[in-house]
Amino acid sequence: FLKFFKMINRRHIRVKVMQSVYAMQQSNSQDLVREEKFLKHSIQKMFDLYVLNLQLLVEVQKLARKRIELSKKKILATKEDLNPNTKFVNNRLLNILTESVSLEGYIELNKLNYWDLDDKYVKIILDQLLESDLYKKYMDTVEDSYNVDRSFVINFFRDIIAPNEKIADYFEDKMISWVDDMPFVNTWILKTLNKQSPKNPFILGSLYKDDDDKQFVSDLFNKTILNHHKYENDIKEKTPNWETDRIADVDMILIKMAVTEFLHFASIPSRVTINEYIELAKDYSTNKSGHFINGVLDKLAKEYLASNAMVKIGRGLL
Repeated sequence: FLKFFKMINRRHIRVKVMQSVYAMQQSNSQDLVREEKFLKHSIQKMFDLYVLNLQLLVEVQKLARKRIELSKKKILATKEDLNPNTKFVNNRLLNILTESVSLEGYIELNKLNYWDLDDKYVKIILDQLLESDLYKKYMDTVEDSYNVDRSFVINFFRDIIAPNEKIADYFEDKMISWVDDMPFVNTWILKTLNKQSPKNPFILGSLYKDDDDKQFVSDLFNKTILNHHKYENDIKEKTPNWETDRIADVDMILIKMAVTEFLHFASIPSRVTINEYIELAKDYSTNKSGHFINGVLDKLAKEYLASNAMVKIGRGLL
């Protein structure tokens, strides 16, 4: 039984939609079709970032293998050159990634030749790895098992690749939206490495959990944009002490997105919506935003429920 990893979740979809609504408002763009296309493109590019990180692990191992072969051919090869410790170049988990037809196919199809063009970053990571205590400890480990190999790769990614500032700057130069995607993608890499079985090939999962999640991107974005003026009047009534232009831009967008979910997504419980947007406010807005948004959404939800504007289907959805 092969496990397929679904990458993006609803929380991250909401973040992406929020960023796109914000960008559209800041640029005063009216081209909904173009903006939605860019939103979907930035989500797809996040998957590229995920693949590039996995590929980087593979390329570092390849470079280490190449160096071993070159050392053997040296005229004054040492005993160590001729009989190297091959624990890293034979790492079972990295070999599974290297042999993945799925991973290689995606890289070729999407022309992700970043590490061929910018191989200095592969060298930077390998050099940092070779100097680390993590590497020395691993190479000296007597136990030879898949679990030891996997544990090493997870630590290698978490402690060396993920926090590397040069890699982060490189990714930021390639695609500005990757700055916000990196923490999410790093978490997914660690989950992927952790779940990979030694008995199965590595297979890239799909970006979305299902068609509903894919549709959720378009619907949440379009309905928020198309109805945002209408929502503004409702929000004004619930914030009598606030002029709408005094409400932080991001807070206003988050409230409007939540209202969209109240009124247009019958299967999402209103409590789930409120909790989600409180959390997003804490991460992306001011310290007081979570409390403010909670108060406004709570009042709006009660009003929409009383007037039957908000209809939720299924059990426990209010």
